[in-house]
Amino acid sequence: MKFRLSISYLALLICVFSFAQSRQQKGQEFLYGPTIGYSNQAGSFGKIGVFGLLSIGELDFLKLDINANITAMQGKKSVIPEVGLTYYKFPQRLGGIGLFAETEFTPYTFTPKGGISFFTFFDIGFGYGIEIKQKTNFKTIDGFQFSIGLNLPLNFNIY
Repeated sequence: MKFRLSISYLALLICVFSFAQSRQQKGQEFLYGPTIGYSNQAGSFGKIGVFGLLSIGELDFLKLDINANITAMQGKKSVIPEVGLTYYKFPQRLGGIGLFAETEFTPYTFTPKGGISFFTFFDIGFGYGIEIKQKTNFKTIDGFQFSIGLNLPLNFNIY
């Protein structure tokens, strides 16, 4: 099961970077790179992964991220894979401050959330995680969620 899940995430990661390359060759705006963060939902989780961000309008963006949630709850260390999809809207009057709506999926939870973003590089989010399946030998992972995240684009240029 873990092997199939790892292969699925690896295939999704390859698709994201292949898509990024094709978008850049066509001259469309697409950023990608590592992402790190922290979330608290029935416990503390460190997050590390990769993201791809696509411009879908002058002030609208879509981001796909693939993360590993790392935690040590009840004396047990765990890594929980996660896929997230985020829509960003940046009202022109607010400059680089925007709003976002996001959904995150793990094998155990579905978490819709919203929040504030600063230039899509730094996000602060609030949401509610709904448990889909109980993780074996682990406490329940549901309830309100707070998260902060940092997206570090590798192909960002200022000119």
